[in-house]
Amino acid sequence: MDGEMMHELVNMPLGELMNEADRLRQKQFGQQIELCGIVNAKSGACAMDCRFCAQSRHHATQSETYPLRDETTLHQETTALWQCGVKRVGWVMSGCTVEAGDLEDVVHAASTLQSKSLSLHAKSLRGGICASMGQLNTDSFKRLKVSGITRYHHNLETSERFYPAICTTQRWQDRLATAERAKEIGLEICCGGLFGLGETWDDRIALAETLRKLDVDSVPINFFHPIPGTPLADITPLVADEALRIIAVFRILLPTTSLRICGGRPTILGERQPEMVRAGTDALMTGHYLTTSGISPQTDHRWLTQLGCRIG
Repeated sequence: MDGEMMHELVNMPLGELMNEADRLRQKQFGQQIELCGIVNAKSGACAMDCRFCAQSRHHATQSETYPLRDETTLHQETTALWQCGVKRVGWVMSGCTVEAGDLEDVVHAASTLQSKSLSLHAKSLRGGICASMGQLNTDSFKRLKVSGITRYHHNLETSERFYPAICTTQRWQDRLATAERAKEIGLEICCGGLFGLGETWDDRIALAETLRKLDVDSVPINFFHPIPGTPLADITPLVADEALRIIAVFRILLPTTSLRICGGRPTILGERQPEMVRAGTDALMTGHYLTTSGISPQTDHRWLTQLGCRIG
């Protein structure tokens, strides 16, 4: 997108921008909204120095730290979310990559859960399993796919230009290569970013263009919620209008890609969360986030149904 077109888009009156985003959403997705949720499968003690993250061991936060959760817990928490109408559940592990033993445990847990779920008669008690485990090689991705995991989550976070300002222990190009490897072996890709870190609109547009070229299946849009003890704790959060503009611009730039609003929405949007749908949203992460509280699936079901949305 050239500079003039970008300027027009990001400066369009918000109401007009959202109307166009809503038109594109309805054309591609109708009134359907997909819910996903996560299980914090391994928390804290991360060696990376991401300046926004409560789980980095470089920062003095109150984030909980524990090793990979046992298989029974993974099964119980995943099934509980499925029972609430959550279509996809992601198993999220802290760290730049995964240890060999943890990979084996995840593969076994996913395989056994898929076997159990196939025996369930009620469709509402079955759903998809996604994984977020950092950088993996091709063989590891193949093992995840065979286990029944269908989608891999790995955010680029921001543009290539801005990324060194928020993380120095991992290259942006390595993040991109991880997503490309997962895609090459046939996993669906959930790949997006975190907004409100101090990036410019040029950075946001550049991220959207990268995601378009990567042809991702789902774009998680997260809004930065400052965490005490992190280097970015004093950043002023985005205002709701800016967050809605980000969603709408991404919908226009990625008209057929699923836009999934995730972390930060309760804090940044508050009572204006229903406006996310008119801004182009077709998917939401429900329940708690990794280190912060979220919104219950029951509450999300309630307001989405009042808007006339179909949850699936």
